[in-house]
Amino acid sequence: MKKLFIDTGFLIAIETSDDQYHQSAQKYWQDLIQSKPHFIATSYILDEVVTFFNSRNRHSKAVEIGSCLLNSPSVNMIHIDKALFYEGWHYFKNHSDKKYSLTDCISFVIMNKFNIWQALTFDKHFEQAGFEKLPERTSK
Repeated sequence: MKKLFIDTGFLIAIETSDDQYHQSAQKYWQDLIQSKPHFIATSYILDEVVTFFNSRNRHSKAVEIGSCLLNSPSVNMIHIDKALFYEGWHYFKNHSDKKYSLTDCISFVIMNKFNIWQALTFDKHFEQAGFEKLPERTSK
């Protein structure tokens, strides 16, 4: 079964019609779900997505997406414990040449642990860290 990491920006793009990546995310998602992949997310990704929608006065959307992520049998939600936090912190400290967020670094640690090399994201940092970004860029 194909495993994909799902990042904050991709989830926001799917659910936000005025997001610059909305159409790309929607089209890719519709094609992707036919193959029934298994998704990996973290509690930090969940936190970012819920915070994004709630901070824009969309509490019900935040709850809807959060509940979907937490209850979906297709999503393996990795809860960040102390050990994972410090592994991500170590990664963050060792990459001062990059503009990675701490959440990015924790995501990279998780992806390496689970041997996941593809992420649903629009964040260039995943490519910088050696992962494949999906959807791939298409030329105009």
